[in-house]
Amino acid sequence: MSLFNISRRALLRGAAAIGLAGLLAACTDAAPSFKGNDISGTQLGKSLALADHNGQPRTLQDFDGKVVVAFFGFTQCPDVCPTALAELSQVMQKLGDDAGRVQVLMITVDPERDTADVLKQYVTTFDSSFLGLTGTPEQIKQAAASFKAYYAKVPTEGGKNYTMDHTAAFYLFDAKGESRVLANNTIGADALAHDIKALLGS
Repeated sequence: MSLFNISRRALLRGAAAIGLAGLLAACTDAAPSFKGNDISGTQLGKSLALADHNGQPRTLQDFDGKVVVAFFGFTQCPDVCPTALAELSQVMQKLGDDAGRVQVLMITVDPERDTADVLKQYVTTFDSSFLGLTGTPEQIKQAAASFKAYYAKVPTEGGKNYTMDHTAAFYLFDAKGESRVLANNTIGADALAHDIKALLGS
């Protein structure tokens, strides 16, 4: 048998061993299992750039080290938004000491009426750590596009006032600011807490 054949077989055995080790590593380092939809790698929301209700410019990088839960809403929302915020308040309670490693963001789709003061009073009623984000109509449009979120102004009966249609979902980001989970607003506090814990541990 030639030296070439011996070396070639040794090389193949080595490659096979490395491949097996890689498979074993993959099995032991499994990705988290989410209750919501896994959107890892989509880069949704990556270009978020708005101001919080204290007037401070914010991007996802400001929350490095924290899991971020973002959703779109508005303060005059009659049901979906207050329900979402109440649910997120429950989630924070369920997280216990880990709640300090989570940041909830409500991005307004109604910047005309949701001034910084209005937003602050609204979101902090549910939890003092929650932040409301706002900006110019164009900035809100860009933010929504970054999340692939929908919103539209809908005139009410008589045309003197309006309400807002908008995407009702929670976007979860890991501690590195990467989009990971898209959860329906009906998923429930237990499922949200589960996914947040999975991200905190990943």
